[in-house]
Amino acid sequence: MAYPPAARSSPPRQPSVKVILASADVQRVVDRIAHQILEKTQGAANTVLLGIPTRGTPLARRLADRISTFEDVAVPVGVLDITLYRDDLRRHATRAVGPTELPSSGIDGKRVILVDDVLFSGRTVRAALDALNDVGRPASVQLAVLVDRGHRELPIRADYVGKNIPTSLAESVKVTLAEIDGVDEVKLYGGPAQ
Repeated sequence: MAYPPAARSSPPRQPSVKVILASADVQRVVDRIAHQILEKTQGAANTVLLGIPTRGTPLARRLADRISTFEDVAVPVGVLDITLYRDDLRRHATRAVGPTELPSSGIDGKRVILVDDVLFSGRTVRAALDALNDVGRPASVQLAVLVDRGHRELPIRADYVGKNIPTSLAESVKVTLAEIDGVDEVKLYGGPAQ
């Protein structure tokens, strides 16, 4: 009895990876957001930047540094931990609660700009708004993000966007920053390689 030849198995396709922003691009985007903040806030008057950990924190510090370079204005920077305000705590592993560090001048009566790396469903920003409500009463709240990838689940929109990246739900966006990851880069993962 003859057996048919064994089918050759091809190796599984690896997801495609595309660099959306290289290091120099990330710097240009941060510079552009800093200029937009200066324009929309009358020179960053009465403004505080609050970074959402993990990568929103160094982005907030970079924005403050660039604003200082462009206009010689010192914008207070803080960190807003949202861990206990997330709506997915029961579904994911326990997270360590990080510090919320407000500038010494506080946030009451100030324009607070929340800073994050990627805007996706809007749930992180919703958690940040809840956390912000517990630490003070700002005059207004705005949002600055490095990347907006769409697919909102909540009615949230960023005031300052570095790059809009249309994605499918099967794709993911990964931001790396030199302060945390050793390199500045934004990559798009998803879909089988061609």
